Amino acid sequence: MNIDIICPLYNAEKDIEGLHKSLLKQKNVQINEIRYVLTESKDKTEEKLKELNIEYKKIKKEEFSHSLTREKEAFESNADILVFITQDVKIVRDDWLYNLTKDIIDGQVDACYSRQLCDNNTIEKYTRECNYPAESKIVSKDDIEKLGLKTFFFSDASSAIKREIFVKLNGYDNKRLIINEDMYITYKLIMNGYKIKYCADSEVIHSHTFTLKQYYDRYKDTGKFFKENSYLNKYKVNQAGGSMAKYVLKRALQDKNWSVLIKFVPNMAARFIGMKVGKINGR
Repeated sequence: MNIDIICPLYNAEKDIEGLHKSLLKQKNVQINEIRYVLTESKDKTEEKLKELNIEYKKIKKEEFSHSLTREKEAFESNADILVFITQDVKIVRDDWLYNLTKDIIDGQVDACYSRQLCDNNTIEKYTRECNYPAESKIVSKDDIEKLGLKTFFFSDASSAIKREIFVKLNGYDNKRLIINEDMYITYKLIMNGYKIKYCADSEVIHSHTFTLKQYYDRYKDTGKFFKENSYLNKYKVNQAGGSMAKYVLKRALQDKNWSVLIKFVPNMAARFIGMKVGKINGR
């Protein structure tokens, strides 16, 4: 099976060279095309793309959408497998793509997502550990009762899906989603009887340093997503899904990470309040 890699770009001047080189180094896979879509940027991303002789498409800011930009590229692709990545992932291993797609190629599952590691000492280090453990797992409709909302956890920071299934399910239904487009498609996959694998051996480094305002805004957008897709609210956040705060606190104490401990309560409050505001106001 051949693979198209779809990657939106915006102000990616510092990311693109390393990212592109890491994609070209992947072994034991057949890459059909790397589909970069550049949104009008303020930095020199376009100059860098030209300098490196990398093919890309360019769109205006008002054209970009987390869902629609990806969907358009997916529908235009003729590859067997679609791989979605974000510009800020760092790919160190040359078997990242093979490990992400091998179980789709073998027919065991229909979509996969990678393990995400954090290379900074912020709270994200522990949330990544919690959400992306060292053991792989396969999830299907049979797991809903056990996992609840966690059944639909997925991340297109590094993910793969059979193109024919993405097209069959009509992608993101031509919706302009501001966030959680990965959960949107995962719900459709699971409810239509497809299987998803979390691939712990397909590793990427994906780190941010968000302010409290940025956490609040992200969770407000997430709350809005749940308000607009209210069918997801019937799935409870079970103990496994609700224990992230406890895990973060425990690990920060073990590491004596005082910076995280000091910011723990404000950080969790920003997430909680943002989610509530988004669900109530929907804007």
